[in-house]
Amino acid sequence: MKKLGKVIITAAVAGGATRKENNPGVPYTPEEFAEESYRCMQEGVSIIHIHAKDLNSGYGTVDVKATEDVCRAIRKRCPDVILNISTGSMTDTPEARIKPVEAVKPELCSFNTNSMNFGFLNFRTGDVMMEFVYRNTYADQIFWADKLAALPTKPEFEIFDQGGLNNVLILNKKAGRFRQPMHFQFVYGVAGGMAFEPLLHMSLVNTLPEGSTYSVCGVGPHQVPAAFYTMIQGGHVRIGLEDNVKLPDKTLSKGSWDQAIWVRDLARIAGREVATPAEARELLHLGGA
Repeated sequence: MKKLGKVIITAAVAGGATRKENNPGVPYTPEEFAEESYRCMQEGVSIIHIHAKDLNSGYGTVDVKATEDVCRAIRKRCPDVILNISTGSMTDTPEARIKPVEAVKPELCSFNTNSMNFGFLNFRTGDVMMEFVYRNTYADQIFWADKLAALPTKPEFEIFDQGGLNNVLILNKKAGRFRQPMHFQFVYGVAGGMAFEPLLHMSLVNTLPEGSTYSVCGVGPHQVPAAFYTMIQGGHVRIGLEDNVKLPDKTLSKGSWDQAIWVRDLARIAGREVATPAEARELLHLGGA
């Protein structure tokens, strides 16, 4: 049996829609982001995924200054951590969504791969509470690729369904469009996207270009099975209050760092070591920011 390598833990500490009403541990201010990131690092996290917050509403914002302030605070408190800035937004233009990345020049940023229905649903009753059409057209993706070509930032391709993966593989046929080897993240449990299912997951993984790396994140009840399965298959894991405000035992998580503890324990059981930020940079072929 092939020996599994080290696992990278990412913490999505805030999210665009998760607010303190959902979990008091969600950071809003730069200082809260910095402290939460530090606590995550203490529990084995190497990458912090960032949605800066509008302090009045608690929702995510692509405001450049807000993102710069958050990243500056995190870098001061956690100089070794890898920053991954989100480019996700349901209401902002493609140009506005990439501007924080252009300003901060993080080592990673999210790269969304298909337009889709994106909803907040009651999965027990079928009621739709809120919905958007999440725009990520081919033109948008080519625009972002051209912008990232001038930056040290490597894209993390967010795969919400098989169509998104197919889109990226097609666009990747143009030589030089994307940095190689590529890094993917399979997102499970978003209403409008795919649910976690082991056979589907392995089919997606087997479609990746040779040498690629991948991580998984699961929303709500999809978080734990996606992490368990991926841990024994050699992939990497994202946790955090963006994806789930609770622990596996259904109690409220004290913070994203609280979730990193059970992932770290899971890695120990699977016989895998947790990667340091320096090791994560090597595994993901990052050139530094």
